[in-house]
Amino acid sequence: MSHHDVRIISFGYLHGPAPEATITLDLRVHFRDPHVDPSLRHLTANDEAVRAAVRSTEGIPELTEAAADMIEAYLNGPSGEHPVTIAVGCAGGRHRAASVALDLAAELDRGRSLVVTVLHRDIRLDVVDR
Repeated sequence: MSHHDVRIISFGYLHGPAPEATITLDLRVHFRDPHVDPSLRHLTANDEAVRAAVRSTEGIPELTEAAADMIEAYLNGPSGEHPVTIAVGCAGGRHRAASVALDLAAELDRGRSLVVTVLHRDIRLDVVDR
């Protein structure tokens, strides 16, 4: 595969609309939120405890792998020289979306000649009270 750009943007739907993207993953309904655990609530995907909790959620490893395959399919298409942007969203953008974004970037790094950038739009925002 040739040299391509992939942008991964994590975000929280409670902080604004999903960013423009080629692919958008909405994690809100199907995957449990680490926010419900008081010991994780004020942490973010920058903390290994949050990353481990998200990574161990049933379905998340398969989703991450499938998303990497989907990105590769876009890059292999006839307009594959165009960058692919994937937006990964959850409620607040601090736990699930940011963790999946980081794991997806790591997955894309394995054995592919891609330039992958990750932007966490909402990770620094305050915890949302729900």
